[in-house]
Parts: sequence; structure tokens; C-alpha cells
Amino acid sequence: MFPGLGDHYVDMGRDLYRDFPVFRAAVDACAEALTGELGLDIREVLFPAAEPGAPAAADASAAAAGAAAFDLRRMLRRDTGSCSESERRLNATRLAQPALFVVEYALARLWQSWGARPSLMIGYSLGEYVAATLAGVLSLPDALTLVARRAALIDELPAGAMLAVMLPEREVTELLGEDLSLSAVNGPEFCVAAGPVAAVEALATSLRERGVVCRRVQTTHAFHSSMMEPVAEQVTELARTLTLKPPRIPYISNVTGEPITDEQATDPAYWARHLVSPVRFAAGLRHLTPIALLLEAGPGQTLSSMATVVRGSDVGTIVASMRHPLERRSDSAVALKALGRLWLAGADIDWTRFPADELDIVAESAATVVREAAAATAAPSAVERELAGLWARILNNEQLPHDVSFFEVGGNSLLATRLSLRIKRAFGVELTLRHIYEWSTIARMATAVHRLRAGEEPDAQGSSHTGTSLARFQLPNGLTVWHQNEAETRHFYEDIFDHRTYAKNGITLPDGATVVDVGGNIGLFTLFSHYEAKDVRVFTFEPAPPMFELLSRNVAEHGVDATLFNIGVSDSESQATFTFYPRSSGMSSFHPDEAEEKHNLRTIIANQQKTDANAEVAELVADEELLDVRFEAIEFTATLRPLSAVIREQGIERIDLIKIDVQKSERQVIDGIADEDWPKIQQMVLEVHDADGEVARLVELLEGHGFTVRAEQDEMYVGTDIHNIYAVRGPR
Repeated sequence: MFPGLGDHYVDMGRDLYRDFPVFRAAVDACAEALTGELGLDIREVLFPAAEPGAPAAADASAAAAGAAAFDLRRMLRRDTGSCSESERRLNATRLAQPALFVVEYALARLWQSWGARPSLMIGYSLGEYVAATLAGVLSLPDALTLVARRAALIDELPAGAMLAVMLPEREVTELLGEDLSLSAVNGPEFCVAAGPVAAVEALATSLRERGVVCRRVQTTHAFHSSMMEPVAEQVTELARTLTLKPPRIPYISNVTGEPITDEQATDPAYWARHLVSPVRFAAGLRHLTPIALLLEAGPGQTLSSMATVVRGSDVGTIVASMRHPLERRSDSAVALKALGRLWLAGADIDWTRFPADELDIVAESAATVVREAAAATAAPSAVERELAGLWARILNNEQLPHDVSFFEVGGNSLLATRLSLRIKRAFGVELTLRHIYEWSTIARMATAVHRLRAGEEPDAQGSSHTGTSLARFQLPNGLTVWHQNEAETRHFYEDIFDHRTYAKNGITLPDGATVVDVGGNIGLFTLFSHYEAKDVRVFTFEPAPPMFELLSRNVAEHGVDATLFNIGVSDSESQATFTFYPRSSGMSSFHPDEAEEKHNLRTIIANQQKTDANAEVAELVADEELLDVRFEAIEFTATLRPLSAVIREQGIERIDLIKIDVQKSERQVIDGIADEDWPKIQQMVLEVHDADGEVARLVELLEGHGFTVRAEQDEMYVGTDIHNIYAVRGPR
């Protein structure tokens, strides 16, 4: 699956270019062929910090990733005017489309060199050009010419806008009028409208007044709309000058949503129709249903999300092979992990064709760990010894390796702030929270202290704790789990296992129970259900990929009979942006409100201090730097499905308990339960945000469905709008 524009980013594929000769050779060949068309080297646009034709430096890539990772406003797309010059250059249609084509074509060649060859292909918009090239419809030189000249023609057209709308095609079409066009059909209730900016803004206003979910697409033009018609004939004439051949590998047409025919592929006018017609991606995906393995070959994960919605229960294995623009991971690491996932799912990976020098990349990662471990055995410096003492007092742990992250041995944001204060007293330098996250081992932290003492600013090259790294933690009851930070894990553990809040409010689990866990996080409630009774079956939903990975590991390690869904739950089949806070994952949300979330966290910390007073911590409760770090975010495009759709597909006849903890989305989850499914539900636990009397409304609704209901606010949440509802069918 080859994506179109939208998830592209500066330095996309930089690590692949550095690490894999096949990828580098393909990029170089494309760049040389495009120079005459573009008047520049496309590698300078893709990898602006690198010299033309030279592999990019690893440290420049890491620094760029780090800068993106800490830019909260841009992560939340609230500061669209702050693009760098490199980003503005890449985002220009004239360069963005050739750049994306080059990366996706090179990535496909890399996959082929590893033995992963497609039996069927589908592209989204520009992605179809990559599929056509791999299928032999276009030679590589002809494809580059067509892509570059088409992009230049579009670049000269008036600016336009696009709007993603969570409605079925029929309803969207009825709203378009004369100025707007249906630009794409991506799912059962997920379409895109396009046209002049004013018309799109008017449509957005009208939809929001009706309560319809919609969002502007980041774009410069109204692609696949009538605004493309002025250049359609020129595209046809351009295609006439090229050699078009029947496809050797089948692929799906965006124009029809059906397999491309020989006549269509070789018709010059088809490429003009492709330009002005809506992208029939949802229809095309249905032709992929018999295929068990889907691989997204391009930046981001948008097509993987769409495929999950359209394929429903027949999802199979869907793998994205490049990182999301805001993820702080190496593209090479992501690709190698994707390779492993495909192989484990049964893909025909030909390991005999895997070049030895590329296998060396994997070996080098292991060698780095060995070298760091060896360095740690050397006699520690005075600064390291002093730091070890500070760590030991803060973490109450004397056994602290010098090469393990502060956050893997029990550290968290609050303790990191305390550590920062003590370092300032001990060494006379200020190691900020960001420094602690970036230089998170004793050895690295000592280096940062030395540099600050010498008047130097530490480079941001230490390891960063984003919540996606894997760490082990032993719960007080002896169970061991994979988690992301101790503070949250302890909080959830105490609420679920220790205080047994659910049981105290009349919630019980019989042997053989069926449990639905909406908002699974790392899976502590799922584990509680597993250990509370025998033969419990759990269905768990978690939309954030980093949390889903931890959840999956915990479920597998403890042998839980669980079906896991890497999706959100709502009242319709759709997609939405999920704002994930790696350091405050419990507050991650489809409805982010930074001011409210900071207030709630500050209030919860203050409430905790009432029972466990600590003057130093109390001083930090209102610290804005602490809160800013806690709420640095990553956005994911998540699939949303109604709960009843899953109940129907899974054949669930009885639900003994539903737990819903979804940060202000509880109403949408409830509204996604069909009338015929309510009698199946015996008990329900909800965390509810009491906006405008929502608690009272939900209590009334549940009582109307035959539940006895109790609502309360935990003492830790006094001063926030967070309440809990416990509902048991029939009288207590």
C-alpha cells in the first residue's frame, strides 16, 4: 500500500538512505533523473542537512527527530505558521510529490531486495504512480517525468482546501453544491471534500453546527476535484508522449476502486481522469480482503488505519514500514521491525538474499549495548559516584547500573524534577528536565554535568524516554509487567488491585465471565480480570500504538484469554486524531484540552500531597516546566468502531462487565451500543468527566436500561471534574 501526501516529513528515509545500499541506489538514480525536470537535487529537499549525494549523518537525523519530539504546539497542530524553511520547501507541491514518489519507490525496491514481493498493490493518489511503475506500466524515467511535470502543473493552479468528513458518501455528496467536489472515499463513513478555501470553510462550519466530525486536511491544493480540470488535458497530452504498457503485477485503480485493466493503464486519458476523480480507496481495499498480509510502504500509518476500518474482522496482519512524522525512532529500526513482523506472520522473506552488510546493522546495535556495558564496568568518576548517591536516595535503591535509564529503575517526571534540584545543589549546574530525559543514565548524566561545568551546552544525543521504550516492573503483589513509568503503574495498581474499588461498589466477576475493557492502557484491568476469576475472556481496546505494544506483551506473558484491538471505541465507523501523552498516558485523549489536563494533574498531585506531605514535592506541584514535559505529545490517527459492531463480529452473547476509561469519550462509547445489546450487559464501570451535568445524564440513561447505579468521586479527584459510575443490572 503506497500512501499519498499528508504524512511526509523532512528527512523521511534518511536512515534508510544511510544504512541500506539498495534504498540509497534507488534514491540516487531518481535524483539524477529528476535534476533536469526540477532544476535541483531532490536529495537536498529530502535530506536538507546532508551534502548532495552523500549519506546523511546519524547525529543530524537524531537532532532533527529530537527537535520535532519536543515541539508540543506543532505536535498538536496549533502552530501551523512555524514551519521551518526546509519544511516549507518540501511541502510545495512541485517538490513534495516527486520527493514522496522517490522515497516510496526506493522503499519498495528495498523490500523486494529482502524477498518481500507484492501479489497485489494499491496506491493512494500519488501512490498509484508508484504501483504503476513497479507493475511496469511506466518505466522509471517516464514515471519521474510524469510525476514532476504533473506536480509543476498543479503548483500553478489556484490554492484550494480539503476537508475530511465523518459521513457516508451519499450524505457528503448531497452537501457539496456547485463549488465543491467529492475528493476521496476512504471508509464507510469517512470521505474527503475539496474545493475553494472559502467553500470548504463554509462546509466545515455547517457540519460542526450539526455536530458532524470534520477536520481540515493539511494541503495547498484541492486534489482530485474540479479545481484540477484546467490542467487535465495537459496531463493527457503529456501521457501520450510516454510508453504505457499493460501491468505485469496487478494493482487497484483509484478511479474505479477495481483492479486496473490493460486498457485503462495504457490509455493516456486515464491519468487525467485519475487527477480529477475521487480516490475510491475504500472500494479498492475490499479487493485486498483475501490477502492476509498488508504492508504500507511509505511514511506514516494512514493507509494501515483505513485498511483496519474497511476490512473489519478480516484485518489479518497490517504492517507500516516507516515511522509517523512525530515518532522519535529511526526509520531503519522501524523497517527492520516491520520485516520481523511480516516474517512472523508468514511472509516469504528470503534471508539468503539479505546482504551481510545489512545484517551487520542489527549486529551493531547489539555491539553498542556490549560496549556501553563494558564501559560501565570501568571505575566510576567522582561525578558518577555522586550522581549514583543522588539516584539511590531518590529511588530508594542502592543497586543502580551506570548504563540503565533513570526511568527504567523507577524514575518518573516528578522524581526527575527532584533530581534536577539536587543536582543543582550538588554540582552548581542546572540539569533541566529535558537534559535528564535525554541523558538518562548515570554515565550520560555525568557527561552532561561535565559539559555544563565547562560552559558547554550538552548536545541532545542521549536516549529519550518517550513512553515507547520497554521497561519491566514488579507490582506489589509479585506480578511482573511491561510498563512505561512507575508513577502511573503504581496509581493504576492501587486503584484496581489494592483498593479494589470495583469490588467495593458491588462489581463481581464469576468464573467464565466475559469482560470488555475499553481504554486498556498497559492492561492492568485486563490482568485483574484474568486473576479475579477462572476462565475469564477479555476483549480489550487501546488506540495508542505504544500502549498497545505493552498491553500485548503483558497479555501474552500472563496467558490471558484476551482479544486485543488497536482501535478506539465510538458511536460510528470513522477515524480520529488521538493525542497521546507518553509521560501521562492516562490523560491521553481524542478530545485534548491542555489547560484542563494540566489543571487535573496539578490537582491530583496536590491531593496526593495531603496524605503524603513532602515539602520539596509540594513546591513542584505548580511547576510549569514539569507539566510541559508531562504533556509533550504524539498524535496518532486511530480507527474508531462502535462497540456493537465488535460485539456482533465476535459473537458475544453476554457481557459480565464493561469497563470504560476513555478521557471524555465515554458518551460516544455508550452511544455505540445498539438497543439489542444492552440486555447482554450485566455490569458497567465508567470514568466520567462531569461536563454540564454529564454524570447525572449517564446515571439516568443507565437506570433506564435496568441498572442500579452509584456515582462517586474518589478523594484523589476532588477539585477536578472526574467521577466514577458503577452500574449493576437489577437491584443490588
